[in-house]
Amino acid sequence: MSQQEDRLKKFIEKLKYIEGEIKLLNEDKKDLFEEFKSDFDPKVLREAVRSVKARIKLGDSVVQLDQIIETLEDTIAL
Repeated sequence: MSQQEDRLKKFIEKLKYIEGEIKLLNEDKKDLFEEFKSDFDPKVLREAVRSVKARIKLGDSVVQLDQIIETLEDTIAL
């Protein structure tokens, strides 16, 4: 086996391990939402988490986001 093949095999092993960990974490995440299902609507909770992540990602632009949302809400509400 060449050095390149050996490195590729290592890469594949590490990738499989990481994908397995991601699968386990996603299952844990699903279980977490299920655990709090009686307290919160899971759809609302997921959307709240998504919204907070988006706001953090936008940083200072969140003010512009709020203005656009307010305008859309006013327009759609009519």
